[in-house]
Amino acid sequence: MTAVMETFDHIVIGAGSAGCAIASRLSEDASRRVLLLEAGGRDTSQKIHVPGGYFWMMYDPKFSWCYETEAVPGSNNRPMVWPRGKVLGGSSSINGLIYIRGQQQDYDHWRQLGNTGWSFDDVLPFFRKAEDNERGGDDFHGADGPLQVSDIRGHRAICESLIDAAEARGIPRNPDFNGAVQEGAGYYQTTTRNGRRSSAAVGYLKRARNRANLKIETSAMTSRILIEDGRAVGVRYLQDGREIEARATGDIVLSGGAINSPQLLQISGIGPGALLQKIGVDVIVDLPGVGENLQDHYQARLVHQTHPGMSLNEDVAGPLRRARVGLEYILKRTGPLTVAAGQVGIFLKTRPELATPDIQAHFICFSADNPTEQKLHDYPGVTFSVCQLRPESRGHVRARSSDTNTRPEIQPNFLDTPNDCRTMVDGLKTAREIAGEAAYAQHVKAETLPGPHVTSDEDLLDYVRETGGTIYHPSGTCKMGPDPMAVVDERLRVRGIDNLRVADCSIMPTVVSGNTNAPAIMIGEKCAAMIREDSRA
Repeated sequence: MTAVMETFDHIVIGAGSAGCAIASRLSEDASRRVLLLEAGGRDTSQKIHVPGGYFWMMYDPKFSWCYETEAVPGSNNRPMVWPRGKVLGGSSSINGLIYIRGQQQDYDHWRQLGNTGWSFDDVLPFFRKAEDNERGGDDFHGADGPLQVSDIRGHRAICESLIDAAEARGIPRNPDFNGAVQEGAGYYQTTTRNGRRSSAAVGYLKRARNRANLKIETSAMTSRILIEDGRAVGVRYLQDGREIEARATGDIVLSGGAINSPQLLQISGIGPGALLQKIGVDVIVDLPGVGENLQDHYQARLVHQTHPGMSLNEDVAGPLRRARVGLEYILKRTGPLTVAAGQVGIFLKTRPELATPDIQAHFICFSADNPTEQKLHDYPGVTFSVCQLRPESRGHVRARSSDTNTRPEIQPNFLDTPNDCRTMVDGLKTAREIAGEAAYAQHVKAETLPGPHVTSDEDLLDYVRETGGTIYHPSGTCKMGPDPMAVVDERLRVRGIDNLRVADCSIMPTVVSGNTNAPAIMIGEKCAAMIREDSRA
């Protein structure tokens, strides 16, 4: 028996980075009634709000969907765990907190592909509108938006030494990766303020949740988008063992992310016809691109054993030291628990003829054999990882059945092209060159991963295939564009269906050159603005 709920002007499916922004902005208009549906729970756990909590939450099924890919041929047929946020705020509540927009050229490329309104000049106002940067506002940054962005504090000596080492290799110091140029070495900014995480839920919903025209439902798994006569008219969702139906007179926005958005479209009858027939779903619109074009950034790591005093591993070695760390955070909001998933960043070119960086490095003052095991090394260690910014490899997300609770097939096809393999190997070699500079090398006792015995390009590629993995940026599976494989147009409207849009990283034609949280929020901001514009037209 399906319980019928009231009718809304808009329904937003997914309270992640984009969904929170959309629901908040649409509900600023008191005449619009908005329903926001989140399959995960509320963000009440203190683990969420302590920045360092990401280390535990990403692989905790209470906070993460912990998806698993198929065996990846280019990664020695290994399946991989893909964390995705399972809570208000989505992945912005469990991510590594790094604030990066990507390169200006990424968005100009989207425009060149035929997506009017998506050049860098077009999207910059929405980045600025979202941002509350502690440095203040300027031509590139906002100072009064919902999303708090701050400098990292408490740098260790090895961090400054790494930047000096990069400069010695000809990589310029860059104080702002989100400014005029991305290339260079410097400190990341993070989505934090005063030692607390600034997730999309904190930034957008905290100010909106008491509005009478906004209804937020958690533990609400959407099972179907309802379509009548070519128009999206409502949704069905499961909550507390009941099936509930909600209707919408205006736009329904799907913001489930690069995994869940294509899956929900497919089980609602929108997607590749042959796939839908295979899983027993009636074909409403045969859209071959739904679930295709999956892209992600692949990373591989160098691990260095350092001299004492350089690593967070030492700070949490033993119960007494861990207690001291906890007390420092409680009393001062400082210390290791405020650390993001990267302190120093380096954006570099592996070949001089490239126009823009093709590698991003993350440097973290702790180390582990395998991040999924969440066990730090018993020696002082640091991690210097590299990821390819513009992968050529493409994968897919495909529903396995018409049941929304059945996890989809995820195949990222990492390292599927020669250029992807070459770039990763060259990225590791460049990272080694930087690490070999005296400024940094003075702090290092040994390279423990991959180790000094791994020297040839062939051996490095074997290491990348065997140990590399996602850096958690899945994108592209409902891509925007005018071509036959596009799922949405430049206004994020699903092709062939009225009143239905997609707004999250799945709409990216090509993944941006950097972390994806800030772009996801920008997409949400821009989607809300387009809905308001179109409803006034």
